[in-house]
Amino acid sequence: MSYHISMFNVLFVCTGNICRSPTAHGIFAQMVKNKGLDQIIGVDSAGIISYHQGQAPDDRATRTALKNGVDIRSLRARMVEKRDFSNFDLIVAMAEDHYEALSVLQERFANTKAKLCKMMDFAPQYQINSVPDPYYGSGDGFQTVFDMVHTACEGLLNHIERDILNAGR
Repeated sequence: MSYHISMFNVLFVCTGNICRSPTAHGIFAQMVKNKGLDQIIGVDSAGIISYHQGQAPDDRATRTALKNGVDIRSLRARMVEKRDFSNFDLIVAMAEDHYEALSVLQERFANTKAKLCKMMDFAPQYQINSVPDPYYGSGDGFQTVFDMVHTACEGLLNHIERDILNAGR
């Protein structure tokens, strides 16, 4: 877990935390570090279900990330917890169904600070609401997801820098 108290913390969420959200976690953490913002922006990922808890990301996601210069091998799947809604400023759902599940959880956990959003809100050029799940697909699905998530992470980081971090200055 790489979020920090008194920082701006971002949590990426998908179904099992082995494909889409660790890909986003790795890409975004690298972008944050490359911009010298890793002492200001914390990053983590989680899943809606606990089925893969403790597991490394899917081998196909790991290979695709490495091929694109991002190392996600150290990440381990975990499930979204009640405290995430208090520890994170922004919880980013990878798909529409994750957003709906997170909304239900947030209502159940009253007095939370986290703002929910969808990953593809930050890549409007794709004109879709959800990052497709590459897990059961074949071919270049993991590369397609990587490219989409990379674009969305750029948009997200620009949003955080422009609208959140600069607003406090």
